[in-house]
Amino acid sequence: MGKGLGRQLQVGFAKEAVRGTAEAAATFWLPFSEGSVEEKVELINDEQALGVIEDTNDAKITKLYSEITAKAALSDKSFPLVLFATLGALATAANPDGATVKDHTITVAQSLQHQSLTVFLNDPLSGVDYKYPLGMIDSLDLDYEVNKFVQLSLKMRAKKGALIAGGIVPSTTTENLFLPQHFVFKLASTVSGLTAATAIPIKSMKLKFAKALEDDDVLGSKEPVDILIKKISVEGELEAIWQNETDFKNAFLAGTAQAMRIDLKNTDVTIGTAANPQITIDLNKVIFNDLTHAIKVGDVMRQTIQFKGFYNLTDSKMISVKATNLQASY
Repeated sequence: MGKGLGRQLQVGFAKEAVRGTAEAAATFWLPFSEGSVEEKVELINDEQALGVIEDTNDAKITKLYSEITAKAALSDKSFPLVLFATLGALATAANPDGATVKDHTITVAQSLQHQSLTVFLNDPLSGVDYKYPLGMIDSLDLDYEVNKFVQLSLKMRAKKGALIAGGIVPSTTTENLFLPQHFVFKLASTVSGLTAATAIPIKSMKLKFAKALEDDDVLGSKEPVDILIKKISVEGELEAIWQNETDFKNAFLAGTAQAMRIDLKNTDVTIGTAANPQITIDLNKVIFNDLTHAIKVGDVMRQTIQFKGFYNLTDSKMISVKATNLQASY
């Protein structure tokens, strides 16, 4: 159709009612700052001897699939769907504020088949739109930084794209974003103690969800019949001013397990009567596995702490997330 900018393309997602069967329309179109939707092939070369020294005479496609990446500002309605696909289980209940405000609790599903998504690509430059079924989250990174919107970065795998006859017209949902001032960080000995715990000031944080995906490749098909999850891990890193040993160092040296809360509450926006858009991530058991505080004579001393989330046998849980918004269901 013509030359253009990346900002003219749009990527959308929809929860699949039937695993691996593409939905007709996207539930959310994700405004992104970086992204890609790429179709991939795997080839085998014919290297049989033909009486010449050239190494091969042909190649055949044996596998077709897609890879999707996106970086975007974290928002109150679409992000829970991404988390649902990342962790696998979601339950919705009414918020005490009123019927229109909902609390969505997202936890890890003990299954190899987490929620699948259909990915949509609207490409006005080529004039051809596609949908990609069986979209599975491979990794999800969250970045909390000063003077920036809270960001998410995701990587996905999916089946090859299918042409959407007649194209699609995206309709972007109005959502609430989260700013650095909406952030609260807490530690406590148990999850039950997090609400009453004192907030700890930090400079930045990164949180990474990683999943070991495996394509279920079978004879008789170029595409995987499924994409399975073999494990899920949660790790992170935070930076804070170096001022005492009680915040992080003592726990690091002792290998002390703690519960961690990473809370985002947009108090600039009211939903319902008096509620606010909110994303609360609770890690039931965290252990600090590295701490450094490089000395720079002209700079304020800072410390960098790395941590890993563990399954808590007492709570029977590693992580849970509560999202409060006006989305009725997912």
